[in-house]
Amino acid sequence: MIDNNSMMQRDLEVIWHPCTQMKDHETLPLIPVRSGKGVYLFDFEGNRYIDAVSSWWVNLFGHANPYINGRIKEQLDTLEHVLLAGFTHEPAVELAHALVSITPETLKKVFYVDNGSSAVEAALKMSYHYHRNRGESRSVFLSLTNSYHGETIGALSVGDVALYKETYAPLLIANRQVPVPEDQTVEAAQKALTILERTLEVHGNDIAAFIVEPLIQGAGGMHMYHPAYLKGARALTERYGVHLIADEIMTGFGRTGKMFACEHADISPDFMTLSKGLTGGYLPLSVVMTTDEVYSAFYCDYSEYKAFLHSHSYTGNPLACTAALATLEIFKKENILESNAEKSRYIAEKLKRFTALKNVAEVRQQGMVAAVELKGYQAEERIGLQVYRYGLKHGVLLRPLGDVIYFMPPYIISYDEIDTMIDVAYEGIKKLKIKH
Repeated sequence: MIDNNSMMQRDLEVIWHPCTQMKDHETLPLIPVRSGKGVYLFDFEGNRYIDAVSSWWVNLFGHANPYINGRIKEQLDTLEHVLLAGFTHEPAVELAHALVSITPETLKKVFYVDNGSSAVEAALKMSYHYHRNRGESRSVFLSLTNSYHGETIGALSVGDVALYKETYAPLLIANRQVPVPEDQTVEAAQKALTILERTLEVHGNDIAAFIVEPLIQGAGGMHMYHPAYLKGARALTERYGVHLIADEIMTGFGRTGKMFACEHADISPDFMTLSKGLTGGYLPLSVVMTTDEVYSAFYCDYSEYKAFLHSHSYTGNPLACTAALATLEIFKKENILESNAEKSRYIAEKLKRFTALKNVAEVRQQGMVAAVELKGYQAEERIGLQVYRYGLKHGVLLRPLGDVIYFMPPYIISYDEIDTMIDVAYEGIKKLKIKH
């Protein structure tokens, strides 16, 4: 009979887990998941856990969603995969048209990739290559402090989370950074825009693109800022001929209260990267959305060698594209954004009591993302890990970012399940001892 312990031991014999110090598992048990249904994950001993982080921010409509399951099963009997070079297929075509119809108006072309980091890599390369095709040498990228864009070399280069980046510093490409707005106020946005403008005045001719996580910096502790910054950044990048890349890998598909975070500022970037929620949490897929202008800079006779030679074996996989189409169909049929708005308001009310706790520095929220930042602890105390353990013991999967406890549940979560999720986090934080 398979139980949690036997599965954990078999795992530890062979698997090296991501974002994990494997030595931790000498004392921190792995949770072997046998199945998932709705917002719940079930282990091999019948315990269930509310997936409060949507399995790394990907699961929108619950595990084993009947509608998405059915669409994938239907596609499986038709076409599982075909190369997308010189060939095409219906799910890729229909998904591309659907994405063009719902993203900001200037985004007219879809380039399929496999995952979020790869989408960022492709966008960076496209931007650099675009300028090169136009006879310009722009080999520097601009990004925000505290940002995260993935863990491949190019994506690491434009990020600013030291835990991921410092080790690989000698390998990284040229990048400049400007300060992210300090908080969600307009004043903070304007202050940061002033520095952005000065940077572009001096270095704009060398910069290919400015990449941002719109409104929320995910791995940077769910730091949030005002849409006014996006509005101003779009105007400044246009003035200096610098591309704007909106990395909506985490913020896209309803997380911030609108379908895409850029909509809060009513802007159209030159590139938009999408992944995570794109397939509802089912299969790896990402896209780079871009403009006709960028596309046209690569359109030429073969002898000119201006083509964008970037490919992945599973680019535009039919099963993944079908899962994405099913996900978008659920948005359309079930008025998800309206439902999310009501749940967001409910979560906001539930969060108010955290502000009275002495070890809470700040509570912030943007749509279906909420964060509680703790204070009074040293890094070596690993206070987030204590909250994680408490959550598992009480049936909630919380995966804190350092001292930040955050909530990013599937959209199908019920109000009772929201109560459980937040109440468990509250009690876990309340029980922590403040030593400093």
